[in-house]
Amino acid sequence: MSRFLKPDARTVAVVAGLATGAVLVALVFRHPAGILTVGLALLGVLFATVTGTALAALRERDHEETPAVPPSPGHLEPGSFLDADTLDALDSAAVLSRLHRMREVSDQ
Repeated sequence: MSRFLKPDARTVAVVAGLATGAVLVALVFRHPAGILTVGLALLGVLFATVTGTALAALRERDHEETPAVPPSPGHLEPGSFLDADTLDALDSAAVLSRLHRMREVSDQ
């Protein structure tokens, strides 16, 4: 019963997307008058929002499941190099300290 009450993000996205499509079809082909049009439009916006949120949750979950590969010894990570702007902003003692730490890490 708990599986039925807590569907995964993919199921929620599919159901909400189908509901959004059904609301749009009802609005386009039936042309309801008055307050029913406003209610269906708001319901369509709600379903579209739920669909977008479920897809974002699905993308985030898939992104978290990819394993992080640690850098091999002797190689630095892509973002750990010092560029020219960083060298200009830092004083020489801080730059030398950082370079020594980077060499110590890469030697291990």
